[in-house]
Amino acid sequence: MLEILKFIEVIVAVLLVFIVLIQNKNVSLNLSSMSGGMWEVTKRWPEKILHNATIILWVIFIANSLALFWLS
Repeated sequence: MLEILKFIEVIVAVLLVFIVLIQNKNVSLNLSSMSGGMWEVTKRWPEKILHNATIILWVIFIANSLALFWLS
């Protein structure tokens, strides 16, 4: 059981690093171009998929780490 959890931990960690590295880093907030001070940040489908995948993998990684801690 511990070997399976360790294997899952490594796979999830590699996927998490990969997804974080391929995300767009050239995003900047230019508040001077916003009109009236009201602004809304919307994500298009690729960014939204990567954002949601990052959150899901992070939750899986934390849950798996806690399971490894409790079982060892």
